[in-house]
Amino acid sequence: MTVVVVGGGIVGLASAYYLAARGVDVVVCEKGTLGNGSTERSAGGIRAQFSTAVNVDLSVESMRVWDDFEAKFGVDIGYRQVGYLFLARTEATADAFEEAVSMQRAHGVPSELLTPEKAGRHCPELHVDAFRAATYSPTDGFADPYLALQGFANAAREAGADVRTKTPVTSVRREDGEAGRVTGVVASGEEIEASHVVNAAGAWAGRLATLAGVDLPIAPRRRQALVVDPDTPVPEDVPLTIDLDTGSYFRPEREGAAIVGGHFESTDPDQNPDRYSKSLDLDWAATALERAADCAGYFGPDTRIRRGWAGLYAVTSDHHPIVEETVPGFVTAAGFSGHGFQHAPATGQLVAELVCDGRASLVDIDTLGSDRFDGGTGLIERNVA
Repeated sequence: MTVVVVGGGIVGLASAYYLAARGVDVVVCEKGTLGNGSTERSAGGIRAQFSTAVNVDLSVESMRVWDDFEAKFGVDIGYRQVGYLFLARTEATADAFEEAVSMQRAHGVPSELLTPEKAGRHCPELHVDAFRAATYSPTDGFADPYLALQGFANAAREAGADVRTKTPVTSVRREDGEAGRVTGVVASGEEIEASHVVNAAGAWAGRLATLAGVDLPIAPRRRQALVVDPDTPVPEDVPLTIDLDTGSYFRPEREGAAIVGGHFESTDPDQNPDRYSKSLDLDWAATALERAADCAGYFGPDTRIRRGWAGLYAVTSDHHPIVEETVPGFVTAAGFSGHGFQHAPATGQLVAELVCDGRASLVDIDTLGSDRFDGGTGLIERNVA
């Protein structure tokens, strides 16, 4: 059995590893260099504080891998479990927190609902009077996405995967034109026959699906982040803190620095993943620092920007991925809406199950099929940054 994985980001390489570990002949086709799409521009968050059960389950199974990543893959990914702190300014958001924590705890997550005063114990400079409630889980944290990518890439190669860069896929082959089973791809002029093609192309996933005669509602959307030296250094044990009602977030970096991000615009246009600005917008940076200062006293007029960047989320309307065999032989693992890095370990295992077993068993992914967009399932992830 040969499987072509399209996309050399962390979801693609995790899928390649778990497939190869099960004895599958795997060819990875990446149009650029490994991780040069969304992975290298990720903030590296790893959390289980989601508002839907399926996202929590993806996190729980992924965190089993992240917890033992260095022992298993031989790479120290700088995994720091300092927790996530979600903050609510409105009564509606606070009420939703109570429901989410109850569900998370039922799925094995040690999250808790906090008063603002107790939240301030985790984030000492927090403006507690601005908030109604908070949630916190000590097992959440963040890691280095590029190092994790290298761990999966090395393991995939060692398991026998053929990982090719500068190898764009220009055609997806199907029997009987667009009516039959997917049978392979054309990549860099070479026809590669395969029993399955895995769409792990991230922001390019919609384009790849079109080559296969499939319409997937996955939109490339631009997001920004910056590294700053705050007025008051942010201790390294402060959680990744998300002001959910304003969309602002920050987390500690080394030596008192912080990463600050968020999406604040009322519009969110689709981007051309081959031609979008990867540079920081100064107006956005000013807004991001203003929102961060509204949240916590670390940030103020003397905060200095070190650097910033923009990358792409592959977004669906309900902020959940599509994980399924979309048509026979064409497996989709895309549309993570900013959560692809943290959910890559579980997703790679699910892809291997779909290919090798014909069904997923690690996590119940019945709600993650693309047919949910036809009639609507009410599946909406609220805890999005």
